[in-house]
This record gives sequence, structure tokens and C-alpha cells, in this order.
Amino acid sequence: MLKTRVLTALVLLILFLAALFWLPSRAWAVFSGVLVFPAAWEWGKLIKLRRMACGLYVVLVAAVCASLYVWAQSNAAIGQNTAQIAVYLVASLFWVVVVPLWLWRSRLPQSRMLAALTGLVVLVPTWLALVELRNLGPALLLLLMSVAWISDTAAYFAGRRFGRHKLAPSISPGKTWEGVAGAVLAVSGYAALWSYAWPQYLLPAFKSVPFGALGMLLFLWLLTALGIYGDLFESALKRRAGVKDSGVLLPGHGGVLDRIDALTAVLPLAALGYLLL
Repeated sequence: MLKTRVLTALVLLILFLAALFWLPSRAWAVFSGVLVFPAAWEWGKLIKLRRMACGLYVVLVAAVCASLYVWAQSNAAIGQNTAQIAVYLVASLFWVVVVPLWLWRSRLPQSRMLAALTGLVVLVPTWLALVELRNLGPALLLLLMSVAWISDTAAYFAGRRFGRHKLAPSISPGKTWEGVAGAVLAVSGYAALWSYAWPQYLLPAFKSVPFGALGMLLFLWLLTALGIYGDLFESALKRRAGVKDSGVLLPGHGGVLDRIDALTAVLPLAALGYLLL
């Protein structure tokens, strides 16, 4: 199992990096759809849609993404990004306010209609952020995605080594507060490295202020917290659906949604920050 997991991760990383740095912008938008649209199918299965309804749900997500892409392309020349900001703002409020409240009260959307709309709020902004952040620079997108990857990896190893106090035992028994501390510590080191090695990719508002590195640290801490919420939210959905993984598409890793759960929370807020700040 470990060998399969490592091999799958290696192949995915090579394909992703090749696409990230070499594909033209429109091809990257399609590639991002290849990442997000299978997750839409898995979301449909988690909320108990039938097979035909899952297919229609994927089409709906793709249609919304395509509409936003056309809007963005048609308004780029005159500098209008109102629609994108609105999408990121809705997604950010969802992750900062709604998801913590749902998890705290142990309540998830009950109706399939609300659960399907929730999926749009989760998946569409993720796709849009993948496209727009990459337009700002492939290296920037990689740096931001690495926040979630570093946090998740550090939380896993810190939790295994030091974990004693459960973070959310009714949702994900394996996650601990010690793992959270490990994630925060690792991201803190990453923030210091980012500020030293890649200052050109700091948030624009932090580039010319005396304590810009501290501001970037706080911003990456916020992204780390949201990534943890993204992971917990998907775990809650899987627990309600009675499944261990969101799908079986990735050998040794489960489904696509399992791999991008933290990114669905991290990327929209990151994109909002780089658009507004």
C-alpha cells in the first residue's frame, strides 16, 4: 500500500508540475478542470445523488466554471474582476464562518439541494483560484498550494509522534491538537523561508511595509487554519456517507476530493488576498 501511495504521489506531482509550468493559460484552465470535475462527481456520491444526477452535477459545475472563465476573459481588458471577487468572498465567508459553525454544532446541510449548492461554493472557487493564481505566476500558485501540503504533512507526523489530545474525535479521530501545533510550527518556518527567498511573491500590501514578513506569517497561519477546516469538513461528509474515501480514482490515495480538501478552503481566500491586497 505504501509503495502504491508513493508511486501515485510521484506520478501526480510530475504531471502537475509539468502542466503548471509548461501549459498555456487556456490549456491550464482545462487541466484544472481535470482536477476539480472528478471531485464534483465524488461530491455527488457523498451527498447520495444517483449516478445520472452525479453526471448532471459535474456538467453543472463545469458550466459554471466555463461561464466564469468567459466572463473573466471578456472583462480582463478593462480591468473588471467584480465577479471573481464576489466568488472568492462568498467562498471565504463560507470557510471562515459557516463551516466552523456547522462543525461546532455537528450539523451538515440536510437537503440534497443545499448540499449540492454547498458543493458549488466549495468547488467552483477552487477551480477559479487555480486559474487566476496561476495567471499571476506558476511559482506563486505552487507556493500557496505548498502551505496546505506542508501543513498536512507536518500535522500527520507530529500527530503520530506526539498526538495525545483529539482535535475532533467525532469527525476525524486521528487528528490531534499536537498535529495542529506541528502544522503551525512547520508553516511558520515556511513563512520565514518565503519572506527571505521569494519576497517578490509576498502579498502586495506587505512588500513595502516594515513588518511585511509578520503580516505574511499571519496570512499563512490563517490559510493553515482554513486548510484544517477543509480537511475536517470533507471528513464529516465522508463519515455521514459511511465511506472511508471520497472515491477510488487515485491508487493508494482514495479520491480526488481527498487530495484537494484542504486546497478548496485555502485557494479561494489566497486568491481574494492577492486580488484585494
